[in-house]
Amino acid sequence: MSVLTLLVDRIAQMVGPNGMITDPAGMGPYLREERGLYQGRAAAVVRPATTDEVAAVVVLCAKAGVPLVPQGGNTGLVGGGIPWEHGGEIVLSTRRLNRVRAIDPLNYTMTVEAGCVLAEVQAAAAAAGRLFPLSLAAEGSCCIGGTLATNAGGLNVLHYGTARDLTLGLEVVLPDGRVWNGLRALAKDNTGYALKHLFIGAEGTLGIITAAVLKLFPQPHDVQTALCALPRVENVLTLLSQVRAASGDAVTAFELMARPGLAFCLRHLPGVTDPFACAWPWYVLMDLSTSNPEAALPAVCESLLETALTEGVIGDAVIARGHRQAAALWRIREGIPEAQKHEGGSIKHDISVPVSRVPEFLNRATTAVEEALPGVRVCAFGHVGDGNIHFNLSQPPAMAREAFLAEWPRLNQVVHDIVRTMGGSISAEHGIGRLKRTELVRCKDPVEMDLMRRIKQALDPHTLMNPGKVV
Repeated sequence: MSVLTLLVDRIAQMVGPNGMITDPAGMGPYLREERGLYQGRAAAVVRPATTDEVAAVVVLCAKAGVPLVPQGGNTGLVGGGIPWEHGGEIVLSTRRLNRVRAIDPLNYTMTVEAGCVLAEVQAAAAAAGRLFPLSLAAEGSCCIGGTLATNAGGLNVLHYGTARDLTLGLEVVLPDGRVWNGLRALAKDNTGYALKHLFIGAEGTLGIITAAVLKLFPQPHDVQTALCALPRVENVLTLLSQVRAASGDAVTAFELMARPGLAFCLRHLPGVTDPFACAWPWYVLMDLSTSNPEAALPAVCESLLETALTEGVIGDAVIARGHRQAAALWRIREGIPEAQKHEGGSIKHDISVPVSRVPEFLNRATTAVEEALPGVRVCAFGHVGDGNIHFNLSQPPAMAREAFLAEWPRLNQVVHDIVRTMGGSISAEHGIGRLKRTELVRCKDPVEMDLMRRIKQALDPHTLMNPGKVV
C-alpha cells in the first residue's frame, strides 16, 4: 500500500465519512475550474469540520510530504484552488467550517469561519442590524475564506475597501500544523508585524485561513440607484468627482460599462431591456447610500444628475424607483459575464490603474488589441471608482473559438504592457493562481518577487501549501 493511500486512510478515520471524498464523481466539482480552463486530479478531497481537524490533517500531510490545495467555494477565476494534473495532492475544502461564531453589534464586528458563504455572512450581519458590505457576483456560492485568500474586491470597494480592509483578525493553520489565533477584534493593534496581511491575498500558499473577525457598518437607511449614459468615456472622471462632492461622498458603487456589454445582455439575457431610447457608447451604474434618515438622498441624486445633464457630462439618466427597478439595472451590470459566454471565446483581463487614468487605459488598450487582432470585440466594464477594469475580449465573429483562445498569451502581453507603463496591476481582485504566474514574474518588480519567495520559503519550506500557485 502506498504512502499516499495510507495517508488518505488515516485522514478518513479522523474526519469521518462526511469529511472525506475519494470517488471520482464526488470529487469532480472540486477538481474543475469554473471557466473550464483547468481540470486537476487529487488523491482525495478532505472536508474537516473544525479548526482542530484542519490542523490534524495538515500535520499528517506535512509528515508524509503530501501537498494540500486549500479550497473554499471554488469560484475563483485563476485556477488557484485547483490541484495539478499529476494527482499527488489532497484538496482541503473549508465548506464544513461554516459557523458564525459571534456577532458583536456594539463593536461592529463578527467572527465567522472560512466556509461561511458570503451571502450568509451578509444575512447574519443584517439580522443583527448591521451591514457587511463586501459584495461580489459570486456571493451566493463563494466562501469567506476564499474571498480573504484572494483579497476579493467587488462592487463596494470605493466606499468600504477590499476584503483586506474589512478584516480585523484571522485564525490560520500554518504549514506545520500549528494554529495562529489572531482573532482580535481590535481597530488598533501596533504590537509588531501585521501578520494577517501575509495570509490575506496569499491564495492559501502560506497557510489555511479557518476563521476571521470582520468589520461591520450601519445598515443604509436609503439607497439611490441610477444609470447614466455618457457620450465619451473621458466624462466618467468628471461625473465621479461631481457625484462624490455633491453627495457628501455617499457613493458606494460606481460601475462603468461599454455598450457591447449592454448589447450582449439585451441579446442573451431574458427580461433585460434597454433603459434608454437610443444607444450610448458608455454607461455608469451607481449607488448612493446613507444611514442618515434626514439625508434627503433622492433629492440629492436628482439634483446632481440634473447638473451633470445640463453641463453635458451625461447624455441621459434613469433613477430607479424602488428595489425592483434597481435590481433590473444591476441585472445588466452583473449579467455581462454571463451574456458574454454566448458570444464565443473570451479572453479576460482583471487590471487596475490609477482612477485618473482609466479613460486613457481604455483608449490605449482598445486601440492596441484591435490592431493586434482585427475584429476582436472589447467588452470592458468594472469598478471604475477604484480603478479596476475587467477588460474582456470576445472573439471575432468569423474566428474559431480555439484559434482565438490561442491568442490569450499574446493579447495578455499587449494589455499588460500598457498597464505596466501606467503604474497599474495585472490582477486587481482575482489573484494570480496558475493563470498569471508567468505574467507576474514578467511584470512584477524583481525585488518584490524575491521578497515573496523568501516569505514562502520561511513559512512553507517544504512547499506543501498550494504548491505552484502565485510563486
